[in-house]
Amino acid sequence: MGIFGRDSQESRDARAVTDLAESDGARVGVTGFIERLMDVGIDGKGRFDSAQKVAGLAMAAHSNAERAIDAIVRSHLGLAAAGGFVTSLGGFVTMPVALPANVLEFYLVATRMVAGIAATRGYDIVQAEVRSAVLLALVGADSDDLLKKAGYASTGRLAGLAAERLPGPVLLAVNKGVAFRLLNQVGKKSLTRLGRAVPLAGGVIGAGVDTYLLNRIADHARLEFPPVGRPVG
Repeated sequence: MGIFGRDSQESRDARAVTDLAESDGARVGVTGFIERLMDVGIDGKGRFDSAQKVAGLAMAAHSNAERAIDAIVRSHLGLAAAGGFVTSLGGFVTMPVALPANVLEFYLVATRMVAGIAATRGYDIVQAEVRSAVLLALVGADSDDLLKKAGYASTGRLAGLAAERLPGPVLLAVNKGVAFRLLNQVGKKSLTRLGRAVPLAGGVIGAGVDTYLLNRIADHARLEFPPVGRPVG
């Protein structure tokens, strides 16, 4: 029986992303972190399907793109809740070990969800600029600041990056900036988990926090990646 009570695609995904996060969570630095988000979160690895495959399956199962996106978001909210619950079950005592893995796990799930939304809306998630836009969607309102620091003047929504041909150094600076901002969330997550001395309560809080944060990212991604063909400014 999986976390979801049956051997569903969601339960297999949950086990796959947890295994990947636990193997790398305590070891990845800034460069390794962003590479994992790109390589695993977008392209998939092993049992953890790629964002393109997730988008294709959702489109095949639903009558239009928006319903497919709703399904993608729902399934990833379930993954985030499961990850937050399991990695918080040990309470305060296990937090130093569980938290790094949970941060990587959460952002792997978030990256695939955003890339899946972008792919469903018609964006080529193989394109370097689109991949950077996917990563920028994870940091919300901080994205404009990161773009300015990298030497790129934002002209509207992140999808506008898809029409650009940015130099490699600019994209690298953007990606590293995203990694620093996301890794900084480790401290913020720690503060939300200080009261988790009781294991079950910690698991419930962890699931709630991760679901809330991922839902905010989903709403931001829907806004930043309008269907291809619509104005993005």
